[in-house]
Amino acid sequence: MSRAALLVLADGRFPAGGHAHSGGVEAAVANGGVHDSASLAAFCRGRLHTTGLTAAGLAAAAATGYDPLALDEAADARTPVPALREVARRLGRQMLRAARATWPSPHLDHLARALPRGAHQPVVLGVAARAAGLASFDAAQAAAYESISGPATAAVRLLSLDPFDATALLARLSDALDAVARTATDAATRVTDEGTGVLPAASSPLLDITGEQHAAWTVRLFAS
Repeated sequence: MSRAALLVLADGRFPAGGHAHSGGVEAAVANGGVHDSASLAAFCRGRLHTTGLTAAGLAAAAATGYDPLALDEAADARTPVPALREVARRLGRQMLRAARATWPSPHLDHLARALPRGAHQPVVLGVAARAAGLASFDAAQAAAYESISGPATAAVRLLSLDPFDATALLARLSDALDAVARTATDAATRVTDEGTGVLPAASSPLLDITGEQHAAWTVRLFAS
């Protein structure tokens, strides 16, 4: 198992399209919910334990080799808002392109053929992690990290925050991130016997509502 592969997969410069998305923080800035480093920290912590946990579970299960089509259906069930489903599939398409070029794999090829419109991004991330020789815990960590690094980076641009503060925020969440990844991985080890219902399904209704509203904005800096 290559630890360097995890660095590549989790790198914000991996060409998977994440830089164009704010993870809901653009809408949160607009409504005043996020306005400084402290409120951004609260936003990221909440996102980590809801959206991040759910994504980490899906990614960890995909990395075990569990049926990605069943996991994609499970991701749909955990994403009730049409706008956010479209975002997840758009990001999945881009990540699949990058992953197939980086770690050629029949599993990635199968996913591309089966879901030409794109699979949910966490599912693709897990299949990519498997293709890169990574473990399910690695996939869970990468998914959990993506759930907070995107909003933190976007907030630097939206609020002109000190990037050092945003990076320190991510570092302070590292223990919580590892705990979320462990919970997700534990669930993923049971999915073969118990089905996708055992995977985390934590929700964030406010992110769902603002995600649908954000998609209707005529002027915005980020795609989501």
